Parts: sequence; structure tokens; C-alpha cells
Amino acid sequence: MQSFQYYIGLMSGTSMDGIDAVLARMAGTQWLDVCAQAFIAYPEPLKQQLLALQTPAHNELAQAAVLAQELAHLNAQAVSAVLSEARIETQAVTALGCHGQTIRHAPKQHYSIQLMDWALLAELTGITTIGDFRSRDLAAGGQGAPLVPAFHQAVFASEKYCRVVLNLGGIANISVLQPQQPAFGFDTGPANMLMDAWVQHNWQQEFDYHGTLASKGQIIEPLLQAMLSHSYFSQPYPKSTGRDLFSFAWLNQYLTGQENPADVLRTLLELTAQTVVNAIINAAPATHSVYVCGGGSQNRLLMQTMAQLLEKYRITLHRTDTLQLPAQQVEAAAFAWLAACWYQRQPVATHHATGAAGARILGCGYWA
Repeated sequence: MQSFQYYIGLMSGTSMDGIDAVLARMAGTQWLDVCAQAFIAYPEPLKQQLLALQTPAHNELAQAAVLAQELAHLNAQAVSAVLSEARIETQAVTALGCHGQTIRHAPKQHYSIQLMDWALLAELTGITTIGDFRSRDLAAGGQGAPLVPAFHQAVFASEKYCRVVLNLGGIANISVLQPQQPAFGFDTGPANMLMDAWVQHNWQQEFDYHGTLASKGQIIEPLLQAMLSHSYFSQPYPKSTGRDLFSFAWLNQYLTGQENPADVLRTLLELTAQTVVNAIINAAPATHSVYVCGGGSQNRLLMQTMAQLLEKYRITLHRTDTLQLPAQQVEAAAFAWLAACWYQRQPVATHHATGAAGARILGCGYWA
């Protein structure tokens, strides 16, 4: 008898670049490894339509329903791609966990909307599908985010040292993993989101590859200090955020229009680096090492800037690859693990990060 089960994790973050998929092996809810990964990019028209749903608009309910179906078809393609890569049949997969695409996140109003037609995804794949992971945490009084610290603890925790796992997606979030302590974490602020928006606006590129464009600019200190003074950065945790706050409009209110674009980009990179490091030092001063995942881990200038800031505190910076889980696989892997927890009826202790009343079984399922 097989001593492990296959689960698929599907994730698209606030960067809205596409869908990361992994095929993972687990024994119950015990993490084993990733067997295969795949990525399906969002077509540009879909991305623009999803971005439009960030703000109120005419006929948005019908638009959201249609886009949820389109997202289900794309996620089904990601499932096919990762199964093909692993040469595994659909019937071998116990379940899949699909996060959906966040279009609104308003924890103060007790809601967070992840767009996805999970029932259609179950029909298209023939695999038991689990989604809507945030709602139960919100119902229990939590922020609904971040959900990943419990997974990070299961996979990355050390018995000896305090570690921080830093995810650099559209938003940056940290998970604090202290020996023999429950994991906690929170969103520190923007990571790639503002930088990507600025690059797309000024250079018509998707993102700043390796930080090359930012490296040509200089930090605009008054702009940096003005953005750093925003109340979110000093707000106590639990806290979470997204495009609802850190939007292109939020950035524009600080600009005169006379700035050099490369200087603004370099300043945005510094904003990400400083808010991340400040959050780590304030929340976990005993941190020994930081392990980075997400798309921002590919930005060499951002990684160098954070490493220099952390060096002052004798904290080392690494990618999660050094802990045997590549940086680009971590978020999707988390939703494979959350799917296993739902399937095994295992409550997940997200409440230490989100402020919910306690551990809950997260997600809603559609049986194959």
C-alpha cells in the first residue's frame, strides 16, 4: 500500500502574473516533497479585467462571475500541465487546493474575495477541489491572512534558531518561526506590487528584471520618508493588506510628476526593503536567519539591499531553496498542504497570525 498521497496546490498572488502549480507528496498532513511544478501566465486582457475589479464598476457582479469561470479553465490547464510534467494520472491525486485570485481584501469589514469557480474546476479536472480558505478564519474573527505561517512552521522550522520566512509577492509577508512556539506572521506592506505597476507604466515591461532599472536610479529621501510615515507600517499585528491600500493611486499622491522614473523605482525598492527589515526586527529581534520565497526573490538588487540592512543585526538572508523547497514553489505548496489538512479534517492554527478565535478547518470542498 502506498505510504503517501498526491496533492496539487494552485496559487495566484497579488502580482496577478499567473498561476503557480505544484504536485506534492504528503503522508496524511506530513509534508514530504514537491514532485513537479508548472506555471500558466495570465493573458494580458484577463489581467486587466481582474485589475479593474479592484474598484467598483458598472456590471461588476456579472463580470466577476464570467472571470471566475475563465480562471477555472486556466487553473485546469495548470493542473494538466503539472500532471503531465510528473507523468501522473488524475486518479492518483487525492485532492487539489486552489486559492483563487484575490480582488478585494477588507478584513476590517470582515471579508476577503478570492475569485474562482471551484465547482467548475472540480468538473474540469475530475479531482476533489478545495477552495475558499480565508472565509472560516474571517468568520472566527481573523484577518483571513496570512494563512501560510502554519505551513512554513511545518516545513521550515528549526529546533534551535528563530527563523523568518519572507514571501515577496505583490505584498510582502513574514512568518516568524520560533523554536517550540506557535508560528505567527503578518503582511509588512508592498513588495513587488508598486514596483511592477511603476515599471509597467513607465517602461511597458512586466517587471524590473533583477532590479536592473532600479539600479540606475537614486533614492529620493523625502519621498521615501513620506511613504514610510504611512500608519500601516507602525500598526500592530495581526494585520494584512493588499491592492485596496497600496495601489497606484496611493503612490501617485506622493509624487509631483517631476521625478526621474528610475529614482522613483529605486525608492520603491528601498521602501520594500526597509519595511520588511523593520517588521522583522520589531516582531522578532532574536531572528537568526531569513529565508525568502516568491517572485521578489529573483530581484538581485532587492535581495542585496535587504541583506545589507539585515547584516547590521547579524541576520543572514537566504532563499528557501537552501531548505529544499525552491522559492517559486512555496506558496503553491502551501495550498497543497492546506488541501491535505481539509481532507484529513485537521484544524490549521492560523489564528496566531490572523487573530482568529482559534484553529479551524479551512476551506470548502467539491468532491470529484
